[in-house]
Amino acid sequence: MRQGCADVNQIQLHGCLGELPALSHTNHGVEFFRFPLQVSRLSGALDQVNIMASRAVLEACGPLEPGQEATVVGELRTFNNRSGVGSRLVVSVLARELRAQEGQDENHLELSGTLCKPPSLRTTPLGRTICDMILAVNRKYGRADYLPCIAWGGLARRCGALEVGDGVRIEGRLQSRAYTKVDHGVSEVRTAYEVSVMKLEPVET
Repeated sequence: MRQGCADVNQIQLHGCLGELPALSHTNHGVEFFRFPLQVSRLSGALDQVNIMASRAVLEACGPLEPGQEATVVGELRTFNNRSGVGSRLVVSVLARELRAQEGQDENHLELSGTLCKPPSLRTTPLGRTICDMILAVNRKYGRADYLPCIAWGGLARRCGALEVGDGVRIEGRLQSRAYTKVDHGVSEVRTAYEVSVMKLEPVET
């Protein structure tokens, strides 16, 4: 993986606040708040995206209320949840800009990075071709986010031909998916997040 070189990591969302922002954590003296943003797909289904915003970003936006429309511009972030509660991989959007405004729902992202695991190409019971892969997207200063991506049909077959270390540029959307986790006979509904790939092109690594 390339070190010290930031990849492309941009996302723009427009939707409705599901809850009031709540304090999440403090990092280097900066308070960060978390809230869910509900974004409609063309099908009418809802994606619920976790938004993380600093106090300064929230204050620049002004007061927010549940159900209020807002636009978020930022970057995808991941971390491993080792608490044993909830999903293992947590995907959120770090808001760089936050605006309370009306508009059409939007969910568009652009990423460039490096494939860090062999892609998994398979066929669903309904006969659709699907490919899962993990894209490592470098931040500045040597850190990286590891983003689960999914592609369908002919694009999935192209993804399935990629190899570890290949560089790609992706356009798509961040989507949420509910699933049931059974642990010691106890069922729990969890939410997984993945990048739905709409466009893909190779880039030099």
